[in-house]
Amino acid sequence: MQSKDLRKHFFNYFHSKGHVRVPSSSLIPDDPSVLLTTAGMQQFKKYYTGELDALADFGSQRTATIQKCFRTSDIEEVGDKTHLTMFEMMGNFSFGPVGSDEPEDDGKEGYFKRAAIHFGYQFMTEVLGINPDRIYVTVFGGDAETPFDQEAYNIWKDELHLPEDKIRKGPREDNFWGPTGEEGPCGPCTEIYVDDVEVWNIVFNEFYKDRSGVYNKAERPGIDTGMGFERLSVMLEGVDNVFESEIFRPIMAKIEELAPHVEGSVKRIFADHLRASTFLIADGVVPANKEAGYVLRRLLRRVMAYQVKYDVHANLFEEMMPVIKELFGDIYSEINETDRIIGIFETEKSKFQEAVARGLKEMEKIFEQNREEKHVTGEQAFNLFSSYGFPMELLKEFVEAKGFTLDEAGFQKKIEQHQEISRAGAGNKFGGHGLVLDTGELKAGNEEEAKQVVRYHTTTHLLNWALRHEFGEEVHQMGSDINPERLRFDFSFDRKLTSEELQTIENLVNDKINENLPVYFQEMPKEEAEQLGAVAFFKHKYPSVVKVYSIGSEASGGVVSREFCGGPHVEYTGEIGSFKITKEEAVSAGVRRIRATIG
Repeated sequence: MQSKDLRKHFFNYFHSKGHVRVPSSSLIPDDPSVLLTTAGMQQFKKYYTGELDALADFGSQRTATIQKCFRTSDIEEVGDKTHLTMFEMMGNFSFGPVGSDEPEDDGKEGYFKRAAIHFGYQFMTEVLGINPDRIYVTVFGGDAETPFDQEAYNIWKDELHLPEDKIRKGPREDNFWGPTGEEGPCGPCTEIYVDDVEVWNIVFNEFYKDRSGVYNKAERPGIDTGMGFERLSVMLEGVDNVFESEIFRPIMAKIEELAPHVEGSVKRIFADHLRASTFLIADGVVPANKEAGYVLRRLLRRVMAYQVKYDVHANLFEEMMPVIKELFGDIYSEINETDRIIGIFETEKSKFQEAVARGLKEMEKIFEQNREEKHVTGEQAFNLFSSYGFPMELLKEFVEAKGFTLDEAGFQKKIEQHQEISRAGAGNKFGGHGLVLDTGELKAGNEEEAKQVVRYHTTTHLLNWALRHEFGEEVHQMGSDINPERLRFDFSFDRKLTSEELQTIENLVNDKINENLPVYFQEMPKEEAEQLGAVAFFKHKYPSVVKVYSIGSEASGGVVSREFCGGPHVEYTGEIGSFKITKEEAVSAGVRRIRATIG
């Protein structure tokens, strides 16, 4: 079965069971406690908690997606035949409250264990045609915290008639899932195996884990399933590994054409990292020294390091873009912005070349310092990597050529410590030195970052003004998130903005930046602020006396923006520099999101 047919069969089957198809969300999640989207359910977290209403937003309590996901923990493993950094996760979801749990029901209400298990088994055996003899399943065996999942066991045994030796009890680490981040919905799961390979995980969100670590019974039990698209494709195609599947075959063929002399594991690294980097950039990530930008930079520089090592002169990034666009452009329209993606590749390539030149000078100093022991420590290697972007793959080449040894284990330990910081929640996202600015919306770890997020904050006011100026006062801010590298702004709107409209918004903001308008605040009674037309964020409750920030004055040609806001802001808009929209996308029904950078 071809991958395009698998997508079609999956969505058609679950549509017949009342599920609404929801597009994949961005690889950059809304949840501040996780760095990148790692599971299909992350975009639906607020529907499980009841903060959002799926029936209102989707017209059903049932949805189905094929979600882009990313695992930073697998970067070092890529090169074998199984690990990927970016992958797609198929999933069907139910948000409750539970209505009918009959498998034959095709309504819009939520369902739970019985329907979910039947749906999974029916799709595998009847739609995909997998022989039941090839299947066995696992259920949660129970422990001191939560009991054995007798209900799931009975459904498999008594209703679907699996022999008892094909229903296995698993431990918590295998058969209890979630939550994503520090708190959230979670619960026991049942896994479906085909030929001893796990292909489907069906999670029963019976619990909600709070920040203190307590598992409480969920008020709205839900279903969250995940089935690896690439893994299932490999099984259905009957190939040896994912890099031989239809998903990667054209990419691998192009790499073979451009770099036939490199070893197989490096070809697989090229294939994975080039595809994953393309998707990250398409979702608005740019190379940086922290968070998602750090992950992207690491992928790109690993590719470049192997190009140097194996003397690959072809422009892999530019050559690969048409192939990736052909494979995924119809499914993920953001991939079609090829000029912007290649431009970011090329910029990082130039920075890498400069970093290597600087790193070589530093490396010579290390060789001189350590000439007696002829050894490079893990910390020295990590400093070369973090300060100069010098990848381990390239460092090993120079160290071995010099006749030195290298503490790779120490280097890896430092990398893991760095990743732990990057994966931490918003409270310590900027490292162990604490936050010098933390307003909830704005967080910065040092004075330089603080200046940057303040510039971004004022920019959100200009963006809010530009959207309302262009589309009317019915546009409302629905949320925002700011870090030193980008802004994310959610607003109420019922359709995708055209490229021309986005350019107009960008121009409006830049015009007001170039006018260098004054930014200032006044404290006044809430009623007076409302009479002046100050824009309020609809989710907030304001005190009787409020602070109102204005951009522009009568002397400068009139007030452009006036908002309820606690600050802080720049003094003049010219301090912002320039404004660039990097992406516009859907968040939920009636809510759009703009991602942008300043410079």
